Amino acid sequence: MLNYIWLGLLLLAVVLGGINNQLKAVTEAAFEGSKTAVMGLALPLIGVMALWLGLMKLADQSGLVQALARALRPVMRWLFPEVPVGHPAMGSMLLNISANMLGLANAATPLGLKAMKDLERLNPHPGTATNAMCTFLAINTSSVQLIPASTIALLASAGSQNPTAIVGTALMATTVSTAVGITTVKLLQGLPVFRPRPTKAMPPDSVEPMPDLSPSIETRDQTPGNESPAAPRMPMLLVFLLMLGFFGWLLARQLGAREAGIPPFTHFIQSISLLAIPFIMLFIPLFAALRKVPVYEQFIEGAKEGFETGIRIIPYLVAMLAAIGMFRAAGGIEIITRGLEPILRWTQFPSELVPLALLRPLSGSGSNGIFAELIKTHGPDHLLSRMAGTLMGSTETTFYVIAVYFGSVGVRRVRHALAAGLLADLAGIIAAVVVCRMVFAS
Repeated sequence: MLNYIWLGLLLLAVVLGGINNQLKAVTEAAFEGSKTAVMGLALPLIGVMALWLGLMKLADQSGLVQALARALRPVMRWLFPEVPVGHPAMGSMLLNISANMLGLANAATPLGLKAMKDLERLNPHPGTATNAMCTFLAINTSSVQLIPASTIALLASAGSQNPTAIVGTALMATTVSTAVGITTVKLLQGLPVFRPRPTKAMPPDSVEPMPDLSPSIETRDQTPGNESPAAPRMPMLLVFLLMLGFFGWLLARQLGAREAGIPPFTHFIQSISLLAIPFIMLFIPLFAALRKVPVYEQFIEGAKEGFETGIRIIPYLVAMLAAIGMFRAAGGIEIITRGLEPILRWTQFPSELVPLALLRPLSGSGSNGIFAELIKTHGPDHLLSRMAGTLMGSTETTFYVIAVYFGSVGVRRVRHALAAGLLADLAGIIAAVVVCRMVFAS
């Protein structure tokens, strides 16, 4: 499907650019998109990925990832029945989803790429997305988050009287988009058109062996030669309680500094988000050290994966961002908006939101620019601005996520992942308008 979409974007960009006399802008957009893909996204991402994949290596080697996966076994087994409960992918996906919910984008992407790499090790058809990969992508593209921090920041910087007013509406809209995304991906995976096509058998020496699933914490404690000093429970418990007490004190101090006009729940989530990364960055190495893991050496081993993954996704980012930039520069978004006007009038969907709705699955920076323009034109507390903010908080840049996540493991046949992601975006867009009319229309 991506083959046709990418080719269609290029074809329409050149044809429309020629008709609209915008070929120069189309050419410039191609080069600018390629530059942004490498210099603005891939290279900065490498450092962040090295940090988080190094920490993930420690969490995996210490058994923390497996323990987390077992704690949420019922939900994860229903979502990902093809993935063994003790597999590292379970823990990676859980951490990615948790980071997304807290709005920790700089942690969520590296953790998501780590999860995709773990899922690829279970893939019987290399180059083709598995059902677990598609489900994981649907959850990511439906934008599960409690606080849309960047959207709130844009409203606040524009002088909104209540920039956090969209928190409740965004939460309701993202719940709808997530439910639609998961339901759609489960329904589509059984259709014949989306079944994985058989691939040529891989030579025996080229197939990566199944990973040696790390034993559980309980099993490790009973391993011969590992009974006593390897995992002293009392020091681990004492360290954990001390850390919990320290961060509890920091949280209490942060909660006491709530500014006027910010709802308590919103401030609580923002405070948790502020403290989450420092807590994780300290807890994981300490836990691993108490489990007798050589923390520095294992961190370096995990960090090496960040560089390799960052280099691998560059071609996919260049292809997608260049095509999207060309299509936008040619005036494709404006033409689609004008063509949809009769349907918009019939459905009472605000025409001012169409450019944002069309660009949101394609480009994060582009949709931020349109959102900022809407705020400037109508004011930060206008109904349209709040609809746009809710839309931003309940949808995701689907094409970017698919290009990065699948590109990191060399998946070219995405099967039903794109359809499920776009339907989740559509559900989030409709829900954003309906919910905001119900809450803010008066």
